[in-house]
Amino acid sequence: MKSALVVDDHPITHLGANRLLRDLGYDRIGQAMSGQDALAQLDAERAPDLPDLIVLDITLPGESGLDLVNALHIAAPDARILIFSMNDQTGFAARALQAGAQGFLSKNAPPDDFRTAVRTLEGGEFYLSPRHAMALATLRAGASANPLGALSDRERQVLALIGRGFSLQAIADDLDVSYKTAANTSSALKKKLGVDGINGLIKFALDSGL
Repeated sequence: MKSALVVDDHPITHLGANRLLRDLGYDRIGQAMSGQDALAQLDAERAPDLPDLIVLDITLPGESGLDLVNALHIAAPDARILIFSMNDQTGFAARALQAGAQGFLSKNAPPDDFRTAVRTLEGGEFYLSPRHAMALATLRAGASANPLGALSDRERQVLALIGRGFSLQAIADDLDVSYKTAANTSSALKKKLGVDGINGLIKFALDSGL
């Protein structure tokens, strides 16, 4: 008997993931709407009832799913973790693997990719889509030292949170500033660092070890 836990705050995602997982032979599928809910459920269970697979969103109420990976591994040591997110940028895929997840899949991917990702994790391997794998290799090949010293403390904070997968609204909430302040700081970072778009900031943050 295979079991899974889906951690996502969107009911439609639970519905779709549950159907796909049942097709893949998962008999017991837990549902959690937040990281705290997931950890509470895992704390109440004991092996062999702990999940074999955890499907985890990045954007969750109160915290980033990427920040939950380590705690989930401690609570369910044998579970494989698949990050399943609308955040499709390559930097998020890199951050997912750095955090300790075994796979990353965009919610825009077709159902067959979800099946492939789950089977790959079940086989003890890591999963990235071919596009993400190639882009990540390119990011790593181009990694170099970056002038963090030119950034203000606030700019460094915002950059670090962008690299951890936070949306601008989540950054504003975390730093207790307005959305406009977070957005303006993001724009200033792009100009100061000479990068294009959010993906450029994510790459910069990852390459700088933030």
